[in-house]
Amino acid sequence: MFVAMVGCLLYLAACSGNATPAPTATAEPQYSPEEAAQIEEGERLFSQHCASCHATEPETVIVGPSLAGIASQAETRVDGLTAQEYIELSIVRPDAYLVEGFENVMPANLGKRLTGEELDALVAYLLTLE
Repeated sequence: MFVAMVGCLLYLAACSGNATPAPTATAEPQYSPEEAAQIEEGERLFSQHCASCHATEPETVIVGPSLAGIASQAETRVDGLTAQEYIELSIVRPDAYLVEGFENVMPANLGKRLTGEELDALVAYLLTLE
């Protein structure tokens, strides 16, 4: 009888619904097809214009600072500027805010060589580097 009661209690405990749910994986941000295409174009532009001097891996310095985490870091770099504004200004006027320890060697005309759509695409891509 005792064994039967213990068995019933174990069964009820297992079915009580107090089990801890399995952890869920953190989902990647969802982008619309237009946003995804813009980000893809920005990545292409980054490879073409920026990757020879800027790495996207942390702690990797080629010539300029690594851009790993730039989306998060840009939010706090300059009071009053959003991450998007800071990144865009850093492309258009690279001498505006230099990262400590780096010289101003970024091409000053990159912002002029890019179309408005290309600049938006490049910024959109950089905003994915969190």
